[in-house]
Amino acid sequence: MSSRLKDVAARAGVSVRTVSNVVSGSAPVAAETRRRVQEAIDELGYHPNLAARSLRAGRTGIIGLAIPELHSPYFGELAGLLVDEARRRSWTVLIEQTHGDADAERRLLTPGGGRVVDGLIISPWALDPAELAALEPAVPLVLLGERDPNGSADRVAVDNVAAAAEATSHLINLGRRRIAAIGTQPHLHNGTARLRTEGYRRALDRAGMPRSPDMQRPVRTLHREDGARAMAELLDSPAKPDAVFAFSDELALGAVHTAHQRGLRVPEDIAVVGFDDIEDGRYGNPPLTTVSPDKQQIAERALQCLADRIYSPDNTVPPQELTVPHRLVIRGTA
Repeated sequence: MSSRLKDVAARAGVSVRTVSNVVSGSAPVAAETRRRVQEAIDELGYHPNLAARSLRAGRTGIIGLAIPELHSPYFGELAGLLVDEARRRSWTVLIEQTHGDADAERRLLTPGGGRVVDGLIISPWALDPAELAALEPAVPLVLLGERDPNGSADRVAVDNVAAAAEATSHLINLGRRRIAAIGTQPHLHNGTARLRTEGYRRALDRAGMPRSPDMQRPVRTLHREDGARAMAELLDSPAKPDAVFAFSDELALGAVHTAHQRGLRVPEDIAVVGFDDIEDGRYGNPPLTTVSPDKQQIAERALQCLADRIYSPDNTVPPQELTVPHRLVIRGTA
């Protein structure tokens, strides 16, 4: 016979309501209590009757996740964490790739057709804050990243200014004096590159070091080939850098590749710091020094925001602005 909700409650020593809250995520539960309930669920092999629950609640048990690039290591890792966290709440995740296209983002955020998902988590790249604020999504919404919709939706992000300043300051403290930045993206509205540029400049200003436009290289995307190309341009310029802060680990890996091709030693001749702490960077040659956002917390907080909103009567929960921690992970490139 399959286990029931009350069997889990008895095993964990809690009420049926507490087990239901853990399974659905409809109310906060203390960490120790959640752990005991999850252990009981695993030991008993309990599986909620999602169809019956959805019919009773008028919900589908499905949420949407919209990210710009499925092939991006950062977004791939984050998507995996979000799916795992959603599974703990007995939710199924539908994943959509937007390619940072405004029409694709707009379509997902505009009411239309039948209701397929109970809520949506999206990392918007193309829509500007004014349009985001003006949209009226048909389902509860959580934004990832820097698109601030003027406080009209929940948002989970990293402090990119502080993180970029910390990365740049690390290079300054190593004695580097010609520090370049790879990753400015004037063609995008998402704000990430703008904030990381601001942090880079603040660190230079605090150290009394001059800014040079030639040392700030724009890229079309945040991929390895863009980083390799930008590093080649820097090394061909009159003022060759002795350090680079790249706005993503992919850019940093491309930059290190070009440095090696040019016969430079990393970090002896040129130091490199990335951003994202993707798995590839940990196994680079040498391993990549990087800013590591707490991706687990991004997933947990985004799902909790969505749960709060989905289970809120009349969607009355005030929008939240949540900043997750980051840390500088020092490895072999700087």
